[in-house]
Amino acid sequence: MSLTGPTDKQRKGARRTALISATVALGMVGAAFAAVPLYKRFCQATGYDGTVRQASAKPTKVLDRTLLIRFDTNVRGLDWDFKADQLSQTVKVGQTGLAFFHVTNRSDKPVTGHAAYNVAPEAAGKHFQKLECFCFTDQTLQPGQTMDFPVVYFVDPSYVSDPDSNGGGEITLSYTFFPISGPPPQPKTPQALPTKAASALGAGARAAL
Repeated sequence: MSLTGPTDKQRKGARRTALISATVALGMVGAAFAAVPLYKRFCQATGYDGTVRQASAKPTKVLDRTLLIRFDTNVRGLDWDFKADQLSQTVKVGQTGLAFFHVTNRSDKPVTGHAAYNVAPEAAGKHFQKLECFCFTDQTLQPGQTMDFPVVYFVDPSYVSDPDSNGGGEITLSYTFFPISGPPPQPKTPQALPTKAASALGAGARAAL
């Protein structure tokens, strides 16, 4: 009995199968990594899962109906103090609100963090929108540095007619700061305002709203 090795056709078929398998595996890994930013963009665009939407313009009308907006702040894995200037604000539906959040880096080194955010109840997510927020980008604080970050927001008038939200009178905006791995970037001109300047602007802006 004679034994023969695989034919050229069989070897080519095996190589083709291996190549296809490797391509599929790499595609699955790439899809998994791509799914995270895609999911985030989807949530921000639709308000899904209580994610606050980013707006480009404020509403054209303000309703004669008020909402109590509560602010919740949390920190995970960072030696930072993080709190809101006010625990809550009362705004009209469609009115632009301005809130300030204080962040202090208590560590002895520069640290970069990012703020995840959502709203409760979840159904309000697609109606609660921001024009400006520190949560849109990573934030780097130097050792001992304190910053005041403004948030400009509104609740779209469509909120009151949404059967899912039931037009509830309270909404909670929640933030959680978490660390960004890797070395922090070189210090740049902060996007937020220094504490004293921010406080001064805040007083003027609140009067204008």
